[in-house]
Amino acid sequence: MSTQAETTSTRSGAPAIAWAACAWVGVPFLYGLYQLVITIPALFGG
Repeated sequence: MSTQAETTSTRSGAPAIAWAACAWVGVPFLYGLYQLVITIPALFGG
C-alpha cells in the first residue's frame, strides 16, 4: 500500500518531461499553422 507522499515523489519528473514534449510538438505545429494563415490569402488571389 503506497501513501500519498510516495506517489507524488515518484512522479516529480513527469511534469518537466511533459512540458518538454509539448514544446517539442507544439512549437513546430504553431509555426506551421502561422505559415498556413500567411499563405491562405495568396491561394485565393488575395
